[in-house]
Amino acid sequence: MRTENPAAIRLADYRPPNHLVDTVHLDVTLDGAQTRVVATTVFRPNPAGEPGAALRLDGDGLQLKRVMLDGKPLDADAYAADPNGFTLSQPPGGPFTLTVETQLDPERNTTLMGLYRSSGVYTTQCEAEGFRRITYFPDRPDVMAVFTTRITASKDEAPILLGNGNPVESGDLGDGRHFAVWHDPHPKPAYLFALVGGRLDRVGGEFVTRTGRRVELGIYVEAGKGDRADYALDALIRSMKWDEEAFGCEYDLDVFNVVAVSDFNMGAMENKGLNIFNDKYVLATPDTATDADYAAIEAIIAHEYFHNWTGNRITCRDWFQLCLKEGLTVFRDQQFSSDMRSRPVKRIADVRALRSLQFAEDSGPLAHPVRPSAYREINNFYTATVYEKGAELIRMLKILVGDDAFRRGMDLYLSRCDGTAATMEDFLACFAETSGRDLAHFAEWYEQAGTPVVTAACRYDEHARTFRIDFRQSTAPTPNQPVKRPMVIPIALGLVGRDGRAVEAETEGPLANGAFVLDGETGSITFTGVESRPVPSLLRGFSAPVRLETDLSTDDLFVLFRHDADSFNRWQAAQTLAMRMLLSGVAAVAEGRMPVFDDRFADAMGALLETSDDHAFVAQVFALPSESDAAREIATDVDPDAILTARDALRASVGRRLGARLDAAQAALAATGPYSPDAASAGRRSLRNVLTDLLAAGDPARGAAVAGERFAAADNMSDRIGALTVLAKIPGEARETALAAFAARYADDPLVMDKWFALQAGIAEPATLDRVKGLMSHPGFSMGNPNRVRALIGAFAAGNLTQFNRADGAGHDFVAGLVLEIDRSNPQLAARLLNAFRTWRALEPTRRTSAQAALERIAAATNLSADVNDIVTRALG
Repeated sequence: MRTENPAAIRLADYRPPNHLVDTVHLDVTLDGAQTRVVATTVFRPNPAGEPGAALRLDGDGLQLKRVMLDGKPLDADAYAADPNGFTLSQPPGGPFTLTVETQLDPERNTTLMGLYRSSGVYTTQCEAEGFRRITYFPDRPDVMAVFTTRITASKDEAPILLGNGNPVESGDLGDGRHFAVWHDPHPKPAYLFALVGGRLDRVGGEFVTRTGRRVELGIYVEAGKGDRADYALDALIRSMKWDEEAFGCEYDLDVFNVVAVSDFNMGAMENKGLNIFNDKYVLATPDTATDADYAAIEAIIAHEYFHNWTGNRITCRDWFQLCLKEGLTVFRDQQFSSDMRSRPVKRIADVRALRSLQFAEDSGPLAHPVRPSAYREINNFYTATVYEKGAELIRMLKILVGDDAFRRGMDLYLSRCDGTAATMEDFLACFAETSGRDLAHFAEWYEQAGTPVVTAACRYDEHARTFRIDFRQSTAPTPNQPVKRPMVIPIALGLVGRDGRAVEAETEGPLANGAFVLDGETGSITFTGVESRPVPSLLRGFSAPVRLETDLSTDDLFVLFRHDADSFNRWQAAQTLAMRMLLSGVAAVAEGRMPVFDDRFADAMGALLETSDDHAFVAQVFALPSESDAAREIATDVDPDAILTARDALRASVGRRLGARLDAAQAALAATGPYSPDAASAGRRSLRNVLTDLLAAGDPARGAAVAGERFAAADNMSDRIGALTVLAKIPGEARETALAAFAARYADDPLVMDKWFALQAGIAEPATLDRVKGLMSHPGFSMGNPNRVRALIGAFAAGNLTQFNRADGAGHDFVAGLVLEIDRSNPQLAARLLNAFRTWRALEPTRRTSAQAALERIAAATNLSADVNDIVTRALG
């Protein structure tokens, strides 16, 4: 494990590799602490590299056993090697073969990077720089090679042996051991290497491609869990079909395997032909998985499969181009989920996540561009900015160039860059070519951090019958970028009459596919022939990742809430109304007054409940802005306790106003048939849960009774955890009894127990910190398992705004101590946990001082990992 503070790596310093790799043959002998890897690699000088340069290979904690050059042992004075690198000072001038043998100890590899063994299964994780923990190699994404892997292991402990590509050969070796050989004909970088060995169950299937090729599919899970993999297999088949239809991408191997493991730092990994997944995103049955779990499985299975083309066949030249594969593939999986479910509801959910995670990141000390210009630890840039904001840039690109040019641009990119390690410039050049549009200004989105603020001021001229909207954009300074440039911002828009009908009007100046393009600090659009003052509907579909500030009145927002044809903006109007009331409530609490709210808001929600049959959309409207949403809007001197008090008061106000209607509606939404994870059924359950929650906010006794009845009668996890979530907010015996019953039922199911841990970690009460500390001694909790840590500690730090940010500093101190403890064994997990401090500067002075002290305590510790050192240094910078 690296503990040094590495020097910054800069995009401007990129140089091509001095040596390229044609083929790699790996002979891996899995044998506990004595695992051996023999890597036979064919190198050749790169004509674009430095002539006569030494061969320098990356390593990380390796133990070298032997080395040969062109089949002959290499003299000790011909090379230099230590655990973190290998140098051959005078390599041959032409192609040559280097054979390196290393010895590994997968049993003790708690970092979960490289090759490790956990829960009895040998697994690899090589992105971003894990392959160097297996053997010495030029571990960079622009070195692509054809891999062949021979795996040998005990048949008893690892009857299943899997690798990248297609199976070539397998057989018995005697003495209880066997082998398997896998060959991947497609050149790939080392970060896409994978192997798995263990005792696993297989759920199999088949997919026939559009050209008639048969692909054997396998979902591998830990023994005894095969009945939970059916939905993942179904999602995989639908993903493969959709990618052919939507993007013309056909699968290119004879087999496609997915392996679910219980100890994994990430969500999943797109290794060529052998995706490795956190089992959270594969395993599901109605009794163990919520509707949200099913949707996540569908989306992540799709995401990793889609990487086969956007990430594997075309990879990134260097890690600065990470957004090229991740932002594009997130966009693709969002489009897939939208087609599988509800496009408007999916868009709302994606924007909620973007604002919650990425906007917060953009406003704090960890802000960085979608394509950063420098980094010290690449593991810390697998962020919402790279993924979610990166996807928003692809969405904006599609608006700017239009659907037809976008599809032709994708086709051109997939053909022109196939088999290469590409850059964002390569990608954007394809769309400039198919659209004829200069994208140089748009490309600055990839270079500039921060969330632009767009203000809109409206003026109606009754005499001229014109309606003018003046826009202005600005972006606050972010680390290392004090001066900001205007960006290209497509603003999809329309006009709504006071009677609720769409206003048809001409515009002075062209629109880009229905959007006004703001490409300077200011810009204006004028509508002509407007008979009366309309209400502007701006940023429809959330056409750009910006903060929009308007001069719309409360009455204007009610018009949009009731009548806007754009579903996203209808939801946004409701959110804006709720946020205005919530912020006024926070101000009242700060002044010692009781918040008072406008009943028209609850009445409008009641009318929507009674007139709309889109249950999923209504559920999104009834999900009021969160405490974190309010904190983001307040931005400075945030008092989490005041926000919680005001939000509880708003929820109670709506609950009391609509009490009888909420009760009747939730009862009417009770299921009448067997569970199904389809979008319509999930929407109905989601709405019922939200309504029960608001009912309990307004009438805790009635809400607790309803939730208790639903908890007892539930026949699926969505209903059961939804009811328990309501009960968890109401202190008393009923809550503790239900929590105990849930734990007794699922004590042997770690993934379900994660929900139980997370639910309790999120209780916004002073006793929660002691509750969390007590749960760390629960038999189902383990500090060595990332899922358990994220469920309990992560949920407390990232999801419990008041208790993590306690005024006495105990929450900050608790998490800081755990970051230091976890860092000794799993730096990536520790660094991700440390991200909970990303908005510490926005807190009010007492809490801000506490958070700073916790960060300084971490920074002062000795032997910090590079991962944690990077995050804490930037957080304090």
